[in-house]
Amino acid sequence: MMPKFTSQRFSVAPMLDWTDRHCRYFHRQLTRQALLYSEMVTTGAIIHGKGDYLAWNEQEQPVALQLGGSDPVALAQCAHLAELRGYHQINLNVGCPSDRVQNGRFGACLMAEAVLVADCMKAMRDKVSIPVTVKTRIGIDEQDSYEFLCDFIDTVAGHGECDTFIIHARKAWLSGLSPKENREIPPLDYPRVYQLKRDFPHLTIAINGGIKSLQEAQRHLQQLDGVMIGREAYQNPGLLAGVDSALFGDDSPAVNPLDVVRAMFPYIECELSRGTWLGHITRHMLGLFQGIPGARQWRRHLSENAHKPGADVSVVEKALSMVADRQPLVDRV
Repeated sequence: MMPKFTSQRFSVAPMLDWTDRHCRYFHRQLTRQALLYSEMVTTGAIIHGKGDYLAWNEQEQPVALQLGGSDPVALAQCAHLAELRGYHQINLNVGCPSDRVQNGRFGACLMAEAVLVADCMKAMRDKVSIPVTVKTRIGIDEQDSYEFLCDFIDTVAGHGECDTFIIHARKAWLSGLSPKENREIPPLDYPRVYQLKRDFPHLTIAINGGIKSLQEAQRHLQQLDGVMIGREAYQNPGLLAGVDSALFGDDSPAVNPLDVVRAMFPYIECELSRGTWLGHITRHMLGLFQGIPGARQWRRHLSENAHKPGADVSVVEKALSMVADRQPLVDRV
């Protein structure tokens, strides 16, 4: 049985269409300590879908599964299945503002139904022994007062027995803004999350939203228990190479991005033999050499060739040869 992993100190956010199993395997080559998340998976997909929505590779561990849903029974069933498959945590999505999610009665709209969220959490906690957490916003629509946020946290922590919250430090507009706009337009309010930790010191509180460097992460960690980085970790994955030393005190040698790519070769070859297209893997690797001479040629070669029929690991080898700088890529803090 795999060891339980409970630290929220640093994690890579669940991102729909981005943090799939190929992305997580790649990110794990850069950091051993960060907690990685699945994309959000709905309970309906897991229970009724024809695909295996819980597929993952043990080399990705530790990984948390993010669930979308609002039926306590279905969530408990999916949490149980995820625990059996070896996931280290379960996270309930109470932050996504998309219309599709709202129509399914889950995501950010659930902030208005704190008792239901608490019921969902309690049902999952009663079913599994691994941690169950919530990712949410600081408010929705006009319900954006600090009192509203505190009432939500108090209900979910009390009745739902939830002790860990990841807070996206923006409110969500449930109509009028796209999911992309909801990640950018509502202003960030980090002090509100800091205050939440002061008012609920017994809870584990992690912060998400707009964090672009490990220096910023370190500043947040002076106030909070954890930091979650999303888009920056995906678009500039090289920053993950500095996580273990900067945030976990790991004194192992810095990860060399060239070695990271080479470490992906056996995985790529295995996946290709199973029918996976090369581009489905390499799309997650495009930003690795950001800021290094040859990065543009790396991106261009992969973008132009990885999706061609029959593309194999030689495409990646050719792209790698175009990277001029041979120094380790580390986010220096």
